[in-house]
Amino acid sequence: MIDTTGLPEQLRRIAKKVEDSERITTDECLVLFEEADLGFLGALANKIRNRKHGDKTYFNKNFHLEPTNVCLYTCTFCSYSRLIKKRGEGWEYTHDEMMDMIKAYDDQEVTEVHIVGGVLPQYDVEFYSKLFKAIKEHRPALHVKALTPVEYHYIFKKAKISYDEGMKLMMESGLDSMPGGGAEIFHDEIRDQIAGGKCSGEQWLEIHRVWHKLGKRSNATMLYGHIEKFEHRVHHLNALRELQDETGGFQTFIPLKFRNKGNQMEHIEESTVVEDLRNYAISRIFLDNFDHIKAYWPMIGRDTAQLSLAFGVDDIDGTIDDTTKIYTMAGSEEQTPAMSTKELVRLIKMVGRAPVERDTLYNVVNDFAGEELDDEGFKGYLSLPVIK
Repeated sequence: MIDTTGLPEQLRRIAKKVEDSERITTDECLVLFEEADLGFLGALANKIRNRKHGDKTYFNKNFHLEPTNVCLYTCTFCSYSRLIKKRGEGWEYTHDEMMDMIKAYDDQEVTEVHIVGGVLPQYDVEFYSKLFKAIKEHRPALHVKALTPVEYHYIFKKAKISYDEGMKLMMESGLDSMPGGGAEIFHDEIRDQIAGGKCSGEQWLEIHRVWHKLGKRSNATMLYGHIEKFEHRVHHLNALRELQDETGGFQTFIPLKFRNKGNQMEHIEESTVVEDLRNYAISRIFLDNFDHIKAYWPMIGRDTAQLSLAFGVDDIDGTIDDTTKIYTMAGSEEQTPAMSTKELVRLIKMVGRAPVERDTLYNVVNDFAGEELDDEGFKGYLSLPVIK
């Protein structure tokens, strides 16, 4: 039982719901954001995490492919893209260059390629259909997790085809699943200020809805810690929970921390580690119909990723063995975002959790729970007590 001695009635009621595996309301979610302290949230989130997964903590072997960082859109939070007028500062890979990057991993045991980047006219339906087919012809077992509704909305509109037609075509071309990017904040008031011009929150949700109805899976994200308020986070989480009730197609929710380097929102102070952990915990408590909560370790750093495993998180993404630039350009904690399998296993085991290598769909590839730690590689990692 969670000790609720001395807490306000609302928090005691929420704790009782968590104990009884009952869903909390949007009003109660807002109460958690406004009133609950970190220890209380951690206790609730950890109970749910352990109920769903025990000590299992998932990761995969993946690499990122970023076709371009030149983009038609001008999101104020973005440190990654370069406008068309500054395209000389960016990169625009050809089909053949991208296939060469794919082939560079032929001798490695990666299970997933994650493809996402800027939006440009030449990267259209035909281009991505050809690319997905080529990847599958070259390496059929490699899972293609690619593009967000931002890209799909643009290329389908340009091709004058519906979401249903477009997503079916992408599936037939070799697309296996969708990442969760491009969600930002769904609330129109905030979205218009930070991501005006690209697909709306409703359009983002609709493309995932269409994808789920094809029997496919996807992830979801939320960009937090900028100009949004707690009620906007609750609105966002609730929209995801409602769609998950309808389709059951989401696998993982990934809160994405706003980073303020090199963008139009540099004046906004970043969220603290305490707020990051509170956000993970509340996400785990509210999203009762999501199986997994992921901490993207290159963005928040290895130490905070370790801490997050006691606040509802059961997945820390993957080896990210690439030259991914999206978050390093925004000032992420990890400027060299790659870890070996051995390093990831150590990072997880050092806080008393059980590392499990998965594929994209959470099928177990390797279970490292029984592996003994050695002394090698401990230096530089935060060693924390086990928090159950």
